[in-house]
Amino acid sequence: SLLAQLMPHHEGETWCISKHLLSASMRLVEVGNKLHSDGKLQEAKEKFEQAYKVYSIFWALKLKLITGEKIKETAQGSERLEDVVSKLANCCDE
Repeated sequence: SLLAQLMPHHEGETWCISKHLLSASMRLVEVGNKLHSDGKLQEAKEKFEQAYKVYSIFWALKLKLITGEKIKETAQGSERLEDVVSKLANCCDE
């Protein structure tokens, strides 16, 4: 039901893609937390960065900045999706 609230107007495979992107980002955060608690700070940082990248792809898809069919192609554009999501999240600061 929460995913339905986040993606009320899903088209084609965006529902499945969104589900997988959110679960992958959550799992990467869990692995990052475990690595961090084991003192493997660099490996943890890498997992957290990967989680944010996957999470950013979800938001880009939700906001229709990219399409499901062209995620890989679009995600390799000049502006990183993480930067776009950070700008959107920080819109109140401007």
